[in-house]
Amino acid sequence: MRFRSLSGPAAIVLLPYLLFVFLKSQPGLDAVFVMPRGHFYIVSSVALLAFVIALAVGAAGRRMRNIKVIFLALSFISLAGIFMVHGLSTPELLLHATHVPGVTATLSVIMATFWLWLSSYPSDNRFIVFLSRHDNMLIPVWTLILALFGVTVLSYPELLDSVQTGIDSLNWLLIAVTALFNFITIYRYYHSYLYSRFPLQIAIVYSAGCLVVSQLIMVQGQAWKSSWWMYHFLLLASMIIMLTGLYKQYAANQSLAGALRALFTTDPIERITNSLSPSVRALMNATENKDVYTAGHNFRVTFYALKLAEEMQLSPDKLRALAHGTIVHDVGKIDIPDEILNKPGKLTDSEREIINQHTVSGYEICRSLGFMEEELGIIRSHHEKWNGEGYPDRLKADQIPLMARIVSVTDVYDALTSNRAYRKALSHEAAMVYLRNNKGIFFDPVCVEAWERACHKDSSIYL
Repeated sequence: MRFRSLSGPAAIVLLPYLLFVFLKSQPGLDAVFVMPRGHFYIVSSVALLAFVIALAVGAAGRRMRNIKVIFLALSFISLAGIFMVHGLSTPELLLHATHVPGVTATLSVIMATFWLWLSSYPSDNRFIVFLSRHDNMLIPVWTLILALFGVTVLSYPELLDSVQTGIDSLNWLLIAVTALFNFITIYRYYHSYLYSRFPLQIAIVYSAGCLVVSQLIMVQGQAWKSSWWMYHFLLLASMIIMLTGLYKQYAANQSLAGALRALFTTDPIERITNSLSPSVRALMNATENKDVYTAGHNFRVTFYALKLAEEMQLSPDKLRALAHGTIVHDVGKIDIPDEILNKPGKLTDSEREIINQHTVSGYEICRSLGFMEEELGIIRSHHEKWNGEGYPDRLKADQIPLMARIVSVTDVYDALTSNRAYRKALSHEAAMVYLRNNKGIFFDPVCVEAWERACHKDSSIYL
């Protein structure tokens, strides 16, 4: 991870807490506002927004049979249900002064954190697998449990009198556990965000940060003071951030179910392509409609390139750029006449020259769309050769952008192992022999060797 990129998530944790510490140290500024009804309205707003999020995410999760999406819904069901009990137990509203508000405030953040943390785990974890066997029951059963808890503590608030909320050691232990779980969640979602840039992923990062600060202020604040009120507004901000992330993700994908499926998919191609803009999608579709062979080729080459680059230990930012450039690397073919592009026989020299222009055409198209330098390098230079005999610029060796060198290997590999009008597909072994024989001639030796290692480690890549 690039730590300078963490300034936003770090700020959402540090700035509110520093403001809280400052207010608490200034008695003249930390005024007292005893507003039971105002407290109820703010808490109810948080609970209502959390419920809306839970409803939207939960419905999509059930349709998709995605356990991680269901965990995300359970997180906000927990916050909505328990925080509503917190609001209803406001002193002098329905109840007199009890332990219920203090216990439920802390419990709402802890339970929301727990489910959010589970949503960040790989779905093949044993505990996750166990829960996924009962995925249809998780939301209704947990909702019933929360409802029974709420009715019980509001009807018999004395049941919580034995819970000691003022023990410093216990409070700090809860803070430490909550912070640890949230920071794990932040790390995992932010790491995924570096690859895909999904709005909902970064929204979860910021929301988890708000949960950490809320817990700190909740424990250290003094009821009804300005500094204490801050955690209520932080939880409200957390819900607004999540709704904004959902809206942006929904608007980008035209489908909430599709947005959430993209968020939690483990397929590298789906994860990247679901983050592409509508204009790039249109280019992909236009290219594949133009050339029968290209249908599927872009996805396979992108998949191979990602596996090769992961073997070379490229950073998440580089992998994202690689995928975005590779998925449209042949976009320039939309300018080539059909009779040349889909010609079943051997091309003439003039027809070959026209075909070769697709790299420059694609470069010009994507440059006008605001593609970054690394992606443009892939599109323009993926047919350059290590010995300088490629096109369009006859670049040689390290003059060729690294990502274009990677795509050059995987592009040729896929071409060799795919059926064409003028020949049958070669086997994996035959294609690897060709790459090895031309290592240091057509291809970067480092890239060819990395591809060999990747295939050796995981044969499912090419099977």
